[in-house]
Amino acid sequence: MDWKHRHVLDLKDWTRDEILFLLGQAKNMDDLMDRPIRKVPALRGKLVVNLFFEASTRTRVSFELAEKMLSADVVNWSASGSSVGKGETLRDTAWTLEAMGADAVVIRHGSVGSAHYLSKKLHRASVFNGGDGAYSHPTQALLDAYTAWKHFSSLEGRKLAIIGDVLHSRVARSDVQVFKELGCEVVLSGPETLMPLDVAAMGVAYEPDPRRAVKGADMVYLLRIQRERQEEGLFPSLDEYYLRYGADEDLVARAEKGALVMHPGPINRRVEIDSAVADGSQSRILQQVRSGVAVRMALLYLCLGGVMA
Repeated sequence: MDWKHRHVLDLKDWTRDEILFLLGQAKNMDDLMDRPIRKVPALRGKLVVNLFFEASTRTRVSFELAEKMLSADVVNWSASGSSVGKGETLRDTAWTLEAMGADAVVIRHGSVGSAHYLSKKLHRASVFNGGDGAYSHPTQALLDAYTAWKHFSSLEGRKLAIIGDVLHSRVARSDVQVFKELGCEVVLSGPETLMPLDVAAMGVAYEPDPRRAVKGADMVYLLRIQRERQEEGLFPSLDEYYLRYGADEDLVARAEKGALVMHPGPINRRVEIDSAVADGSQSRILQQVRSGVAVRMALLYLCLGGVMA
């Protein structure tokens, strides 16, 4: 397949064939990670800048590992302590990075549309969206899809239940796009106060009772609850949230036998998920972390025109 994407900003214009091709490339990178020497010269001579305006562990570190395994030169640019902290605009930061010779920029930012904005200001470099506001987290969705695809081989006709704070979740919005494109039925569950108004427009169902939502589900996806939402009064308390929406063994047992349990991390134990479930045999949380490296390697390789030796 001729790869047409220079940037990875969101997934709304990705086709099923493109997603499946990416998953196949990620499998190749996954296999590479099992070699004694986990490094190839595919991006030797390329400079990748990780530009993170929000705190991150999994996304930042997995991008950095992916870049280094492909032999790219890597610069981690933190907003704190840089010129951004002195009032420099994102536009000027972008131009500075390109003047330094960046071939790619990975950006995580609290403002919706920041990755799109950056892509319009950079004339040469590729832009990878590591999460922008509550809008999109494309690489997380692709690694989630890869984790499930690797287990099931095909996601056609499968059911995904997403439970939690969908309203503020960039992960949920991107997951809906990818899993629907791959032929999945998607149902959302959680407090009505944490649901977007456009659920119907998203082409998915809303079931307020999580125990009914997971019925027939092959994948149960728990979203992280941000504690400030409770302080805003969007649900009564963390304890009450856990009692009604938390994933315990009883809830998972109502899904299909062997259903996968996933979570983007970091997890809040006994808020959105019980330890017995997070650490249980059906959990794919740690596999998602590994998938993140493989998927991001594949994206960097494809978008930057990498060459395997």
